[in-house]
Amino acid sequence: MSGIKRPNEKHLMLCTGRAFPELAEEVADLLHVELVPTRSLTYANSEIYVRFEESVRGADAFVIQSHCAPVNEWLMEQLIMVDALKRASAKRITVVSPFYPYARQDKKHAGREPISARLVADLYKTAGADRLMSIDLHASQIQGFFDGPVDHLIALPVLADYVVSKYPLDEMTVVSPDAGRVRLADAYSDRLGAPLAIIHKRRDPNKANEVAVGEVVGDVRDRVCLLVDDMIDTAGTICLAAQTLKERGAKAVIAAATHPVLSGPAAQRLNESAFEEVIVTNTMPIPDEVDIPKLTVLSVAPLIAEAIQQVFTDGSVTKLFEGAHV
Repeated sequence: MSGIKRPNEKHLMLCTGRAFPELAEEVADLLHVELVPTRSLTYANSEIYVRFEESVRGADAFVIQSHCAPVNEWLMEQLIMVDALKRASAKRITVVSPFYPYARQDKKHAGREPISARLVADLYKTAGADRLMSIDLHASQIQGFFDGPVDHLIALPVLADYVVSKYPLDEMTVVSPDAGRVRLADAYSDRLGAPLAIIHKRRDPNKANEVAVGEVVGDVRDRVCLLVDDMIDTAGTICLAAQTLKERGAKAVIAAATHPVLSGPAAQRLNESAFEEVIVTNTMPIPDEVDIPKLTVLSVAPLIAEAIQQVFTDGSVTKLFEGAHV
């Protein structure tokens, strides 16, 4: 009887939403599993329907969804998928959100504002998620919003290793585009053995997505400057920072950021910017209409696959990032 697979034996099942199935397919190939066949529909009134077309009873289920635009639609689809898994008796459900939705709304800046990042965590839990996995959260305190284990993955090794393979480290300075990213820039500085510089940024509270750059603290003249951030949204901040570095005598400016949100004027700004190369990962898809020749996209599928494997086998996710914590 020992060779017979019992019905309740733990087995890994990988599910994906419709936002970016290509990433899930890459993860599935690395794990040597098939994606769970899923019927997903959006009705004429915009309501979403999901049904898994094979049994998930007793499964260790992982639900991958990238939260690109329209964020609300893909978040709702993922919540519905979690609910369907719970009602179908999956043993454990892990939400895999490479780019955590509403991560920038992690605190109250003024009265009568929501903390939407906390609300999203509550929605995941209420839907039936037991565990949360994400990459480079915008704010580390989001880990405390979810009532359960949170695997905070770090893309720094993926991005930094590419930089090492292409650029001379003895000429490099790591630059934080503002005070809020200093901790991230410091982690890159440690990893690359490069000095650190900081751009002091002032933001106009009356103008969304518009910034004013102040002074550069650190030596950037005749240096290859690596600007680092967790995401590039409209690209206003990072392009202005690149221009500032060139004006201060930087030999070349490159960027490394985990999440390519690339909203609105981002493509035009990056194409017209002082950057020689912009390096991002595939935590979310690059829209077909976005054409940025200087953009390099690195895959985080191996990182996600390894983390899923460690969770499934009750191994250590932390060991994947020893020496790379942000």
